[in-house]
Amino acid sequence: MTAPVFVVEQVPDGPEFVLEGPEGRHAVSVKRLRAGEEVVLTDGRGHWAEGVVGAAEGKDRLVLTGLTGVREEAGPAPRITVVQALPKGDRGEVAVETMTETGVDGIVPWQASRCITQWKGERGLKSLAKWRSTAREAGKQSRRVRFPDVADAMTTKQVAALLAAADLAAVLHEDRDHDSEPLATVPLPEHGEIVLVVGPEGGVSPDELAVFTGAGARICRLGASVLRTSTAGTAATALLLGRTGRWS
Repeated sequence: MTAPVFVVEQVPDGPEFVLEGPEGRHAVSVKRLRAGEEVVLTDGRGHWAEGVVGAAEGKDRLVLTGLTGVREEAGPAPRITVVQALPKGDRGEVAVETMTETGVDGIVPWQASRCITQWKGERGLKSLAKWRSTAREAGKQSRRVRFPDVADAMTTKQVAALLAAADLAAVLHEDRDHDSEPLATVPLPEHGEIVLVVGPEGGVSPDELAVFTGAGARICRLGASVLRTSTAGTAATALLLGRTGRWS
């Protein structure tokens, strides 16, 4: 098993470091790490360093030694961003968690016209903070050193601009009365950005579909089964990662 990951604001260049605060408490009191065990420190932006536990002090101090110096993980190629329509209840956090564990690079909350959930005012800020916290924790759990960016919520117009700038833009749309192509066979770029739109439970509206195709998006389907909005993005991410060789 790979070493557990802990997040720091700036990765130390060694050779020693004391992990304190919430991360130190998690390491000492929850993970119960002891001397001699290996850990990884990361800023979640691709920088990381390996070290060894020298000692656990109190309930929230982990003394690390033998840090290897700061390394940097290369950026993804191509980068995969999922525009996720806002699901009901806690399904949004489920979608963020599983997409992060799968390997998505960016997540964009989208206030689609058919979304029951509305992100407005203080509620919207709290919901966005939950998505970002979920991405951070799922990144640690899956032992990534480059966590996905969770953008501010976007309108349909803003999403269209994002699609227009992508190297490949696609909208998942399972309506059998609408022409679509399998995501499994769409030609993929070797570099740049892939942006994939996942609609709400009620589907992408005809007006939104017209806006997105006008921005250059392709209409795609995952397969014979129709997935929930909270799982479609994860399945699509896995498919794209496999096709691009990032899961090799």
